Amino acid sequence: MTWEGASLPVRVLTLGAQRADAPVFICVGGVHGLERIGAQVVLGFIETLVSAVRWDRAVSDMLQGVRLLFLPVLNPVGVMIGRRSNGHGVDLMRNAPVDADRWELPLKLYRGQRLTRHLPWYRGRADALEPESTALCQWVAREAMSSPFVITLDVHSGFFGADRIWFPYARSRTLFPHIAEMLALKTLLDETYPRHRYLVEPQATQYTTHGDLWDYIYDGYRVAQPEGIFLPLTLELGASAWLRKSLRFLDKSAFFHPLEPRRTKRVLRRHIPLFEFLLRAVYSWERWAKLSSQGRATETLRANALWT
Repeated sequence: MTWEGASLPVRVLTLGAQRADAPVFICVGGVHGLERIGAQVVLGFIETLVSAVRWDRAVSDMLQGVRLLFLPVLNPVGVMIGRRSNGHGVDLMRNAPVDADRWELPLKLYRGQRLTRHLPWYRGRADALEPESTALCQWVAREAMSSPFVITLDVHSGFFGADRIWFPYARSRTLFPHIAEMLALKTLLDETYPRHRYLVEPQATQYTTHGDLWDYIYDGYRVAQPEGIFLPLTLELGASAWLRKSLRFLDKSAFFHPLEPRRTKRVLRRHIPLFEFLLRAVYSWERWAKLSSQGRATETLRANALWT
């Protein structure tokens, strides 16, 4: 990506199994430049994993069976200049050619708008993806579209309240086709960590958006792998976790990133176990996500009762 003549690369890291049919775990951060904590959480998990693989046989074994893909900073220009959008003023998470099912009135710009780049949540041109969005879509297509099972975790911040794990669709209140497997994953998380503090819900429970990149990538995966399972998750870090005892709440940036180093460390300690859980879930996906026809129908009914 370029900014005032300077070239800023989007770096990726691939670890683990290289075979095409390996299950895949993808970790992404830094989609919005203000939300630096997301990139730090992804980098923190990489550090934990690299340290563990030197001595932990279980981690080494998992890396033989799982492909891990890391993209810590999708929007390097936004991070560099401290802005939500990229260098063209485009909100990358509103940039895909996907429209929400219906407009909500009154007009809510945060759902994505094409009025002007001088207002937040600008979607960009309707006929072309931004370079960062193109890079993400091509990278996932190249590395994950041949896999029978994929989980992605895209880390964001700034939504006040509880830490949330959101899943598709962002564009619609209709639950996405893999809702049975999503409920199975939530059940697994609840049973493994019964005192976890995540609120697991469809993103559309809070609001629907136009142009969601993960909705777009998910639809592409469904075409490429009709029998595969793809669970794109967003970890939305609740700012209250670091604002509650802080006197820095008058600083706008404090809603997107903890300003005190000790609070940053606390956020990292709090969320790395979720990454480790998801890695184990991807490695063992055939033991919990391969549902029978009857089991899938039952889980779908339960999911509809819980989330609609």
